[in-house]
Amino acid sequence: MKRLLVVLFVAWLAGPPASHAQSPDALKALAELAIDNADKREAAVAVIGSTKDPKWLEFLAALRDGNVYARGKGKDLAVVVGGAKSTKGDAEVIEIATAYDRKPLGAVPLASLVEIAADRRLRIAIKPFLDADETRLQLASPDPEARRGAAVKLGHQADARAAAVVEAAIARETVPNVRHALEEALAMIRLAGGDAAVRILAAQALGGLHSSDAMPALQRLAADTAATPAEREAARAAIRQIERWGLLVRTVETVFQGASLASILLLMALGLAIVFGLMGVINMAHGELMALGAYSTFVVQNVFRARWPERFDAYFVVALPVSFVVAALVGIVLERGVIRRLYGRPLETLLLTWGASLIIQQALRLYFGAANVDVSSPTWLSGGFALMTGLTLPFNRIFIIGLASVSVAAMYWLLFRTDTGLRIRAVTQNRTMSSCLGVRAGWVDATTFALGAGLAGLAGCALTQIGNVGPSLGQNYIVDSFMVVVTGGVGKLLGTILAAAGIGTLNKGIEPALGAVFAKVAILIAVILFLQRRPAGLFATRGRGAEA
Repeated sequence: MKRLLVVLFVAWLAGPPASHAQSPDALKALAELAIDNADKREAAVAVIGSTKDPKWLEFLAALRDGNVYARGKGKDLAVVVGGAKSTKGDAEVIEIATAYDRKPLGAVPLASLVEIAADRRLRIAIKPFLDADETRLQLASPDPEARRGAAVKLGHQADARAAAVVEAAIARETVPNVRHALEEALAMIRLAGGDAAVRILAAQALGGLHSSDAMPALQRLAADTAATPAEREAARAAIRQIERWGLLVRTVETVFQGASLASILLLMALGLAIVFGLMGVINMAHGELMALGAYSTFVVQNVFRARWPERFDAYFVVALPVSFVVAALVGIVLERGVIRRLYGRPLETLLLTWGASLIIQQALRLYFGAANVDVSSPTWLSGGFALMTGLTLPFNRIFIIGLASVSVAAMYWLLFRTDTGLRIRAVTQNRTMSSCLGVRAGWVDATTFALGAGLAGLAGCALTQIGNVGPSLGQNYIVDSFMVVVTGGVGKLLGTILAAAGIGTLNKGIEPALGAVFAKVAILIAVILFLQRRPAGLFATRGRGAEA
């Protein structure tokens, strides 16, 4: 008898504490799910979900997916979870299991069960419980972005019951931006509940974290007459702190966007400045040379995607020189074929290059189609650099600014540190005298036009990372590029750089207030007024040609 009692005691200790694990309220709510009463069914979901038990949450997921059935009637009613279905003879059978711990109950005819359907109202009631559970699981994800997204979601939910989970996540988090999001979520949770002292500390924390997401909650607290004066003042102080930070972020963002636009304009204008300054040719086809560079990038991308998909990220490195060479070759053909016969006749060259631009546009439409084509960014240009709270600088725009800087440095070296640059500057200042001294002006013309066209192609390649690629791509930038050249001073490298920076930054600064179209109109008016005072641009041409 004693041995039997010992065995029973050991078995009791080893057995699962089923009665303890299963909430009595949740078990009672199960039966109400089978009642044809929407209010009671919704209340039953609330009771089951409030347990936060993973097994009950799993049951709610099955209910949402339509896998929960009622078996029997009256006192014999049982709610079960359905599994695999099969056919036995002429009847369809289904594997069923208990609602909580999923103990198998065998296969029964499907006709003997009544499906507990989850209508839209019931799914809406289930969603918050499952979302909260999934969010807590995401906090343990190895992916930092998943953890950050979960933290942001918990902050917006502001559920006091999630505070302990967030605190535990903060203690083990090592990634700075994820930790910032978790601290922000914890402060927003505390701001929504707790006593006055807790809310004051939470408001101060949100102000220090520069949390723009918390602005609505802080504004409500600042206007809440039921709150203490100290709470309202803490909320107002946090709002002022966040607004000042937001102004700083918008300023830095505008300057950065202006710098990236200026970099595109600079790459375009570098070629125009040299060609216009050297040959006096107003090249209206310069924008189409830019489009050729963009389409060359598209072709290189497709070749890599088809032949070397495992090395796809390297396509852009190859596309940079390819776009330069393709545009340069077309530039040489254009210059040697027709433009060289019209030097000294600016109106004819303008009409000719305009006609060439239409021909190139139509050729692109016929070959690639009128619709825009898609150029994907390589992995190493995706994402961005978190400079400050609320501001992430995209890698593709940082790359464009760097590319423009390298191009300017290369042009400076070519023009002022090489014999080729010396000949280009000599022909620019006095073509006749340079020819008398043995400089082959025709060769310099072809080389310079090819260089300018290649820079336009390079600009097109860079633009694929931030804009659409279509046949009329260049038309969006050609006018701005000419404004940069004229404002900076014809053939002046430093003037071109300063004008590109000024026009690009001014454009992005005006856009939020006036819109893109009126911003361009305002800049055009500003350039016209500037040229009325300084017709030669920022830096006038010096030398005997200028004096004459």
